[in-house]
Amino acid sequence: MMIYDSLTRQKRPFEPIVSGHVSIYVCGVTPYAESHLGHARPAVLWDVIKRYFIRRGFLVHHVQNFTDIDDKIVARAQELGISVTDLAERHMKEYTDAMNQLRVLPPDYAPRVTENVTPINQFIEELINKGKAYSTPAGDVYFRVDQSPGYGRLSGRQVEDQRVGVRIESSEDKEHPADFALWKSSTAGDPGFPSPWGRGRPGWHIECSVMASRYLGPQFDLHGGGIDLIFPHHENELAQSEAYWGVSPARCWVHNGLITHGSIKMSKSLGNGISLRELLDRVSPMALRTYLLSVHYRSPLDFSQDALLDWSRGMARVWDLYERVKDVGSPSERLDQPWAQRLESFEERLLATLDDDFNTARALAEIYEMVRDVHQGEAAGHAATAYGWARINLLKADQVLGILPLPATVNDPVAHDEILAELLSWRQEARQDKDFATADRIRVVLAQAGWTIEDTPSGPRLVSREDL
Repeated sequence: MMIYDSLTRQKRPFEPIVSGHVSIYVCGVTPYAESHLGHARPAVLWDVIKRYFIRRGFLVHHVQNFTDIDDKIVARAQELGISVTDLAERHMKEYTDAMNQLRVLPPDYAPRVTENVTPINQFIEELINKGKAYSTPAGDVYFRVDQSPGYGRLSGRQVEDQRVGVRIESSEDKEHPADFALWKSSTAGDPGFPSPWGRGRPGWHIECSVMASRYLGPQFDLHGGGIDLIFPHHENELAQSEAYWGVSPARCWVHNGLITHGSIKMSKSLGNGISLRELLDRVSPMALRTYLLSVHYRSPLDFSQDALLDWSRGMARVWDLYERVKDVGSPSERLDQPWAQRLESFEERLLATLDDDFNTARALAEIYEMVRDVHQGEAAGHAATAYGWARINLLKADQVLGILPLPATVNDPVAHDEILAELLSWRQEARQDKDFATADRIRVVLAQAGWTIEDTPSGPRLVSREDL
């Protein structure tokens, strides 16, 4: 089991701190605006990583935070004329709803900054006592970067080269331009919390050091986030955690590549983020989920609607196969033919690809190859054996990758959904016109949404997968 570590810049064998356990901290969203597609990629990636470790027999302890107090949240709430709490709650719910649609398993803990202000203050006080941080007359507290000898080793930046940039604070009270805020004083009318240095709120970086150590201990196995968080966020988190605990907080730093749009980073701040909610209203959640896994996690993913649609058509063959085999029995014969042997060894190959730095792109390729092996079995006159292995293998792949659509839950769908009724009618017309390609495509689209078509003497009807 090899994982690429951003700190050492190489793949390393995974050796958990506690045998049989995996502890994971992933930086969550700052809910000041609607979640966009870029937020979905790390969530889906870490969902697969968690599922993979569970399949490999590990007990997984996963923490992902919400930064529910932040300069951007304050500014946006003031702009809208609502409370910071109401704004954050709205967007946290939207994010959670989207994750549910994408079949992302919830973290064991989802701590919020506002619920951890007291331990954050205690952490900061200890850093001041150690001489690693200092307060200013204005009521701010900064971390002394020159007290961190290894500062810059995660990002590869030198302290002397630091300049003011995104989320890097500038202040005349700072001892060094690169010193970063642990506590920010609140101006009149802004939300804040009491502290030994006056009313204010936590800096961006300190929150993760405190919440990670509070829920996982001073050191944990894996720390995740987008590559854009390496600097300044994770660099600063590493420095302050080492200053407090004397050890690096994470044994391995895992960073995913960004989603781009026209080769430009997709982000809320740049205004080019694609609304995750709107996208999920237009496409199958499973099409989007698997599309996000279609390239290696460390590579950028340049999003386009056409590429997503092409990918969805390819995955439709997988979903179509599952609809045909989901009720078949297990194979009753063992064959020496190459296709049968490959079907038997499918799970071993699938897990081996994920052993190599969570290579989901190769894992999905294994699924496509497995589908071809099933078709070879059909052509060889052993459909029952091929279908039996297809069902077994697709369920095993789903356990790790989450590739199969969730069952639908609406009762009496045609009576309550005009779109479903329209699709069913359209399919009937296509069948009457002998346009079987269109009819099959409509069946696959309905299958992606969790419905199975049953052709009865009185006409077709839709059945929820939960009712089968």
